[in-house]
Amino acid sequence: MGARETRQQIVDVADRLFYEQGFETTSFADIAASVGLSRGNFYYHFKTKDEILDAVIVQRVANTRSMLMAWEQEAVSPTECIRRFIRILIANRPKIMAYGCPVGTLCNELAKLKHVAKDDATGPFALFRDWLGRQFVRLGRKKDADALALHLLMRSQGIATLATAFGDVDFIDREVADMEAWLHSQRPASPNADSLQPA
Repeated sequence: MGARETRQQIVDVADRLFYEQGFETTSFADIAASVGLSRGNFYYHFKTKDEILDAVIVQRVANTRSMLMAWEQEAVSPTECIRRFIRILIANRPKIMAYGCPVGTLCNELAKLKHVAKDDATGPFALFRDWLGRQFVRLGRKKDADALALHLLMRSQGIATLATAFGDVDFIDREVADMEAWLHSQRPASPNADSLQPA
């Protein structure tokens, strides 16, 4: 395995461990053991855990951006784009039930630690907010597009948090259905806008 592939493997493993165990409790030794590297080889790629955290955040932002671009290219309407965001809770349900939202949990932990990377960790949320806002603009809701985007982000985070806290698998399905009904109620201001028919 080349240096680039090894570095990528370290970032992938660290991303998973930061999510499953938490950033603070995940050690260099944990990551190195999972990758199968000696400490010396590990330090060749990263000198500090903060360097790994930075790489994880950069990767999360890049992956989120790519996902949003793909949704916009594949979906036939802004309504379908927004539905894809809503349904990410179902797609990620097993991990959410076990560990919560990967973005929200990392942001909360770094905020408690007063870590210098806490603002950078919100990058995926900022991307979701801007992207959802654009979809609501396309839908004919320019005046309140950002408020609607934040409303969906808030609901998504709340659902993930409570589903994890109560261990209620069906809660996610019920809330996703309710969010889709809410989306259907957001009638476009323009007759030429998306028709908002239920899925």
